[in-house]
Amino acid sequence: MFTVIRNSWALLLGIMLLMIGNGMQGTLIGVRGELEGFSTAWMSVVVSAYFAGFLLGSQVVPEMIRRVGHVRVFAALGSFASAGLILYPALVQEVSWTGLRFLLGFCFCGVYIVAESWLNNTTTNETRGRALSLYMIAQMLGIVTAQGLFAIGDAAGYSLFILVSVLVSLSFAPILLSATPVPPFETTKAMTFREIYAVSPLGCIGIFLMGGMFSALFGMSGVFGAQSGLTSGEIALFISMIFVGGMLVQYPIGWLSDRLDRRRLIVITALIGCLGCVLGATGLAGFTGLLVAAFVIGGMANPLYSVLLAYTNDHLDYEDMAAASARLLFINGLGAIGGPIVTGALMDLIGPRGFFVFIAVLMAGLAAYAVWRMTQRPAIESSDDAAQYVPVPAMAATPVTIGNVVDEWEWDETSADGAVAVAK
Repeated sequence: MFTVIRNSWALLLGIMLLMIGNGMQGTLIGVRGELEGFSTAWMSVVVSAYFAGFLLGSQVVPEMIRRVGHVRVFAALGSFASAGLILYPALVQEVSWTGLRFLLGFCFCGVYIVAESWLNNTTTNETRGRALSLYMIAQMLGIVTAQGLFAIGDAAGYSLFILVSVLVSLSFAPILLSATPVPPFETTKAMTFREIYAVSPLGCIGIFLMGGMFSALFGMSGVFGAQSGLTSGEIALFISMIFVGGMLVQYPIGWLSDRLDRRRLIVITALIGCLGCVLGATGLAGFTGLLVAAFVIGGMANPLYSVLLAYTNDHLDYEDMAAASARLLFINGLGAIGGPIVTGALMDLIGPRGFFVFIAVLMAGLAAYAVWRMTQRPAIESSDDAAQYVPVPAMAATPVTIGNVVDEWEWDETSADGAVAVAK
């Protein structure tokens, strides 16, 4: 672990600064949109645009890197992102914000891809799993720190937007100054939707539902807090608890994932998440109840993406894992685009508690579908035949993230003498 930190601390610091900026702008526009009188329907479109841009970036940026190189892409997208962030208070219109969010989603996806490529180049097979864990922790810490900074600022002014732009700009310095040359960027042709669905219906449906869930949690929680009349400090604490829960519960669920039938774990985790949604929707125990609900929902939702990814790969040969994971990444992005729009419609219809109702419906749907799938396919007989659980930062997963995870699965299948085990 210390070796990984020594070799990658500058990159991890850059990623954390980047997530502070990205995490703060996600909360900030939700609150500022409410102050500006934007309707919930428009705010859901604004939020959704980020995930549409992110999905497009995951498809386009790899080709940009192959054509002009990592450094040029990183510098260009970083400049656009920093400029876009500072334009929010100058262009306070729904259409302008939608365009800026789309641009930022595209840029952040590209920046993550380049940063992860450099991070990958500082690790070996032996240290890649620990590097992925530290990468995810840095992301979570960045988002939590962002909420603390948001709480001490004024969402109605310009200062927080300027701070976000500065933080994003500063994040590039440690990444660029520590970056080493990277190998040529390679991508894998994805499987077709029909092929991946035939391999794992639960993986496809579950990953799609998780996309909607994460986009609602990441994009609409600030809108929920503003509509509920929470103060800036309370909104920041509420959102922080979502990601603190995800960070703390990720590893216990990962440990269970490698020892239980993953479908049973998916059912249990999703149902516990439903209970958290019920607590939040009913308003029991006041603001304390909201914090508990946020911790439970975040703690259940964040690991589910990794469990579903590992479950899908339980039924794949190693050589097909990268192609399948790339397709699952695209499916997740499609779900993420629709999540905020449906959440916004529910919040318009039944009020702020529609935020929790939407997540509860997705959690319950995932649990029910997993129960049904358990009647259609027997469980894997031995944990030795299952893919290793690897924590994946679902909020910002890119093709490089997926490639690193597949490399980690390959290493976990390697025996002590270096011979790769037979593919499952």
